[in-house]
Amino acid sequence: MTTANPAVDPKAVEAQLLAFLTERIKAPVEPGDDLFRAGLVSSMFAMQLVVHLEDTYDIEIVGPELTLDHFRSVDAMTALVLRLSGKNDG
Repeated sequence: MTTANPAVDPKAVEAQLLAFLTERIKAPVEPGDDLFRAGLVSSMFAMQLVVHLEDTYDIEIVGPELTLDHFRSVDAMTALVLRLSGKNDG
């Protein structure tokens, strides 16, 4: 399921994640914010993020990718999506 997705753009992923999080947690979020430290995201909500990312970007997040560090910030989630979609250009 982790095939390259040519439609994945870093800025678009970031913008979509910021919108998704802002809608769900009802608080403004910056790309580098530590969502867990700020108390904005729980481990339960992190699992909802896994499902959201898998469904939205047609990726599979398994094994070593299932760590809270990959969901700690929008920057981290964007990097994860890019890596798993084969668009990690930098």
